[in-house]
Formats: sequence, C-alpha cells, structure tokens
Amino acid sequence: MSYPEIRPRRLRRNAAVRRLVSETRVAPGELVAPMFVKEGLTEPRAIASLPGVLQHSRDSLRKAAVEAVQAGVGGIMLFGVPVSRDERGSGGIDPNGILNVAIRDVVAEVGDATVVMSDLCLDEFTSHGHCGVLAPDGAVDNDATLAAYAEMAVAQAAAGVGVVGPSGMMDGQVGVVRRALDAAGHSDVAVLAYAVKYASAFFGPFRDAVESALEGDRRTYQQDPANLRESLREVALDVAEGADMVMVKPALPYLDVVSAVRAAVDVPVAAYQVSGEYAMVEAAAANGWVDREQVMLETLTSIRRAGAQIILTYWAVEAARLLRERY
Repeated sequence: MSYPEIRPRRLRRNAAVRRLVSETRVAPGELVAPMFVKEGLTEPRAIASLPGVLQHSRDSLRKAAVEAVQAGVGGIMLFGVPVSRDERGSGGIDPNGILNVAIRDVVAEVGDATVVMSDLCLDEFTSHGHCGVLAPDGAVDNDATLAAYAEMAVAQAAAGVGVVGPSGMMDGQVGVVRRALDAAGHSDVAVLAYAVKYASAFFGPFRDAVESALEGDRRTYQQDPANLRESLREVALDVAEGADMVMVKPALPYLDVVSAVRAAVDVPVAAYQVSGEYAMVEAAAANGWVDREQVMLETLTSIRRAGAQIILTYWAVEAARLLRERY
C-alpha cells in the first residue's frame, strides 16, 4: 500500500493558512499593563533603563489607563513611588499614600472596563528597600511583615482595587491577606499570588522605576533560580491559603516553571515579563539587531504557549493594538 507524500509545509504556505492552523494565540484581554505613579509629579517622567515606560503623574496615569482600556488590555497593575519612605513602609498603608490615591483615581476613571490591580509589597515604601519590616538584626521579620500586608490589603481594597498582588514572598502571606480582606468586608477582592518569584538579576530596571533604596539582595525570601520543586510547593501552599490566581516571575527564563505550574493547579496562571526581559529587547532593537515587533509578539506567544493565560508585560498596550490588527 502506498501513502501520499507527507508535506507539513502545506500548512505554512501563506499567512491565511498559518493563521487558520495557529495553535497558540495571545489575546489582548490576557495582557496586563504595569504602571508606575510617582508622588508629586506634574508631568510624566521617562525611565532611562525602561525605554518607553514612564513614571506617571496622577493626571497622566488616568490618561494612560483610558488608553489601555481602549487598546483592550485585560488589566492594569499599579505601583506607587512615594516622595518619602520610612523603615516600616507606612506609606503603603496610608489611605492618602500615593498607591492608594492612584487606585482611587484609576477606578474612578475606568470603572469595571478593565481589572485594576495593585502591587501589595512594602519595598517601594521602605527606606531600606526590603519587602518587609526588619528585625533588630537586619533580617526581614516575616510575621511583622504579614501584619503590615494585612493592613495594606485592606487599604487597597477600600480604595477600590479589584485584585491585590502580594509579591513579597513572605511565608503565609496569601492566607493573612485573604483573611484580612474577608474580615473587612472585601471578600470580592481577588488575590493574585506571586507564588513563584525568583531572586533574579532581571529586575534591575524595575528598581530604577520605583527608585528602590535596596542595598544587598533578597535571597533570604525570594527563590533560588536553580529550584523547581520548591516553586511547586510554594504554589500549592498559596492555592491552599486561598489564592485565586498564581504568578511566575520572571517569565522567559522560567518557561519550564510556568509549564509545570500550569500542570499542577486549576487556578489561572500568570507570568510577569519583567523589566530586564523588556529592556534587553528594546536595547537590541535600538541597535538594529532584532525586529522589535516580531520579537515582542514571539516572546508573548512563548509565554502563552508555556501555559500562562495572563501575561504582565510593559508592552501590553502596544501589543494589544498589534494583536487586534492581526487577528
């Protein structure tokens, strides 16, 4: 018996066929745009290590939120940059602190047209730059930090946020945040747990964006880049504590982790394409070494293919527009 010649290239012969049989597509509504708002600014300010990304004023943040909604993005993740900091990061809890004010601004501007999210961590607000309260010996005090996270979660929920993102990698943070939200009458606020957050060298430009005061590193609470099984244990704990969604951060160097997490849980999986990933592509494109738009979409597709259905990326608004044009 003879068989017809097998030619897989038949399904690649033109753009229409390739589009028809495409196995993985990124939808604009799966993208989340991280945005920074700095206290006291009257005009947006460029971030040198993140070309095209801004520290927003309150006014420019509102406009950027509207643009994101018009582009079709699924969410906005807010980060606050205060003028002053203290050892306990009290600005993150203050109802009139820049992040809580920004949440109110954005919710008032866009309502339920997109999901308003907020970073739930003290690092932007502490004078030492760590993600928690420090003990007398200089180590991060896990339990004292949890108490601060609970207050911060309630403050963000009171400001109107839809999703809180506890990102400090403290043991028990999801359970404490969930209980605090429920006790304060905010049971409808979801928790996006930064369940897998590695002590990565790819975070450098982000620290410029939030003007981090960190000296040293965060290796005692962020995860070892060599470990996968540890990450899956963290994910299981966070889901058991009430996480509605879980996050892997960074994304591209850890696509195997994204895939393993997707296989392990039934809740939505997010991945954060972090500042260093973005900045490398932007630098290469500025030198003419890569096709910027093609690499942008290729990286997002790879993250989606690995199993993340939510992608935080600094390209969210631009990518959403491109995707709407192509599909």
